[in-house]
Amino acid sequence: MRKKGLIQLKQLFDEHAFWAKGRSMQRLKIMLSNSTVIITIWNQNNLIGFGRANSDSSFRCVLWDIVVANENQGQGIGSILIKALINSPEVKNVEKIYLMTTHCSHFYKKKGFELSGNQTLLCISQISDI
Repeated sequence: MRKKGLIQLKQLFDEHAFWAKGRSMQRLKIMLSNSTVIITIWNQNNLIGFGRANSDSSFRCVLWDIVVANENQGQGIGSILIKALINSPEVKNVEKIYLMTTHCSHFYKKKGFELSGNQTLLCISQISDI
């Protein structure tokens, strides 16, 4: 992603994703370079939608950071992002696609995602001595 795009990505995260607010430009570059698939949606020269995935292209994939600018929500942009991600060559043949959400489970359920009752999400916030 070019510098202007990176600046707009940071702005999209800062303004429209409470969980991604304050990410540094350097860490965003690292995130992008280590993502398997990146999808962006632009309205002229303005970034209005973003999503990415990490995939082993066979068994598992995780969708990350799906964000649509608030003023563009309800226009099908989130659906376009999800469809593009799951139909990408690196994702379309995996057995399971995972995602995590705080407030949008209703949206993802409409897209065919289901709550997983047989798995538990575990998380550690930083590197620790294990």
